[in-house]
Amino acid sequence: MFDLTGKVALVTGGSRGIGRATAVALASRGARVVLGYYAREDAARQVVAAIEQAGGQAEALRFDVTDAETTDRAITEAARRSGRLDILVCSAGVSSSALLLELTDAELERLLSVNTKGALHCARSALKTMIRARSGRIVLMSSVAADMGNAGQAAYAASKAAVIGLGKSLAREYADRCVTVNMIAPGFVETDMTAGLSEQQRAGMLAAVPLHRPATAAEVAAAVVYLASEEAAYVTGHTLRVNGGMYV
Repeated sequence: MFDLTGKVALVTGGSRGIGRATAVALASRGARVVLGYYAREDAARQVVAAIEQAGGQAEALRFDVTDAETTDRAITEAARRSGRLDILVCSAGVSSSALLLELTDAELERLLSVNTKGALHCARSALKTMIRARSGRIVLMSSVAADMGNAGQAAYAASKAAVIGLGKSLAREYADRCVTVNMIAPGFVETDMTAGLSEQQRAGMLAAVPLHRPATAAEVAAAVVYLASEEAAYVTGHTLRVNGGMYV
């Protein structure tokens, strides 16, 4: 099951956290992975090396998802070199914890540019190849904050809720081209993005998780593998919640 041999997958935000785990998981199932990154070249190269050492295929590709033109150029060229693009995983994201009245315009713009517009730019570029092939899997990374809201994360929650609306609309628009579009909404995940939380903050978050532990990035990546596989061919427009029961 979940055999991705011969498939080409592009994963944004692939140098760390969920994106890194996703790239490794897809490669372990046989996919050739194009690892999108922006600021962490050394980390991206390390992921590529780890995949290759395990017998997989991968390459690192630097581009800024907030820039529509460079994103389109990068994804189009990656698809041209590989001869196909079967899977797109939009995992690049940033977070911010600030009350709305304390949030600067620059912080707000960055949240929307990376989390929302970045996903839109990538999906628009990938779809050009996928609709010609009449086949494709797009997985967009949302958040439990989009479902339940979170005090101090109004803008972040809004940016991730928009991703769900985007995905549902794309699922309807391109179903007749055999392209599925789904979202994943992780809860509290143990990554470097959450590593800076205080003990009090961690305790507060864990108290809201019925499973009483954070998820690992690999557990979120496993959900991506499913949605990217042929076994999920009849699943589209769906938000898969990987949150340990934090929101049901």
